[in-house]
Amino acid sequence: MSYRTADSLQLVTLDDVRGAQKMLAGVARMTAMEGSRHLSRLVGAPVHFKCENLQRTGSFKLRGAYVRIAGLSPEERAAGVVAASAGNHAQGVALASSLLGVRSTVFMPKGAPLPKVAATRHYGAEVRAHGTVVDETLAAAQEYAAETGAVFIHPFDHPDIIAGQGTVGLEILEQCPEVRTIVVGIGGGGLAAGIAVAVKALRPDVRIVGVQAAGAAAYPPSLAAGRPLSIENPATMADGIKVGRPGDVPFGIIGDLVDEVRTVSENDLSSALLLCLERAKLVVEPAGASPVAALLSEPEAFEGPVVALLSGGNVDPLLMQRILRHGMAAGGRYLAVTLRLTDRPGALATLLGVLSVVDANVLDVSHVRTDPRLGLTEVEVELHLETKGPEHCAEVNSALRKAGYTIID
Repeated sequence: MSYRTADSLQLVTLDDVRGAQKMLAGVARMTAMEGSRHLSRLVGAPVHFKCENLQRTGSFKLRGAYVRIAGLSPEERAAGVVAASAGNHAQGVALASSLLGVRSTVFMPKGAPLPKVAATRHYGAEVRAHGTVVDETLAAAQEYAAETGAVFIHPFDHPDIIAGQGTVGLEILEQCPEVRTIVVGIGGGGLAAGIAVAVKALRPDVRIVGVQAAGAAAYPPSLAAGRPLSIENPATMADGIKVGRPGDVPFGIIGDLVDEVRTVSENDLSSALLLCLERAKLVVEPAGASPVAALLSEPEAFEGPVVALLSGGNVDPLLMQRILRHGMAAGGRYLAVTLRLTDRPGALATLLGVLSVVDANVLDVSHVRTDPRLGLTEVEVELHLETKGPEHCAEVNSALRKAGYTIID
């Protein structure tokens, strides 16, 4: 079934969200609200994290999936459900289906992280690997639905999904009644739309700010054009919000009720993830850290008290390792430097002695001796260093140059 954007506000109401909240009692947890002293100092007002990364299945997605599947007719339930997802929606649909006694099939891209595939199976879904990108996986799931009669459960473009996600907004108002600004990541828009419906109906004075990754920001041009537009090849580490086109249903709601949509860079995202891990002791995926990225990039733009929604925590350990290193580099706490030195005994020890004096911790050293750019007695050395910040990085580079080393850009 398709929905016209102009009708979106009539499709999801506060009563729908309240009904979803009753339906989710005993299913979805009321997740914690944690304060952030560091961000509060930057913003100049209280900042709280709404920790949906601690929700069952590791994200908010269970809420909408359960409400959508619970609303199916007996005949639809008997036919089973099908979904396409690289992670969070897959797990939400799998658990919701198991709780409701409905057979579920989830199509996932062939390169989906193994922990997410294993978790989806653990929650009871039959997992089928298809395609290398989500668009191919989505097409396969829709074809399966047409062939078998299974009900396709869209990740964001359905009123029941939006109503379920909107229950997060009701919890925020209950847990932080003094809130002035809510910051939420946006992919297709189901979460932001649901929160906007609930919050604006009860507290129209609360400002709602959506956040997208700059490399996958379909909402700003779509809102400017007044209709959903597609962007080609969305690219971001935040796979949870890497959506090339806004959903028709959430688009109308967001256009009317969300006050602003901002974008953040990949450096912002990795720095935010690192902050959540180090300062708040919370494991958050890049999409879930996008509100924190917005606060870090321009803290003075937000009126407090602020609630930043950490929407999910399902991050592959290998990806986490790469992102943390990226975040350390963005924060000036990780330095990669390449230089040339004479290939003779003791040369590396002398170099490491220089680094020891300036207290730079060497994480990795690699040598290149066979590059045609090198002279007969030269060796190229690449160093990965742990540093203490931008000033320390500058100190390290200065010490190397003073010692006579040429740093290769």
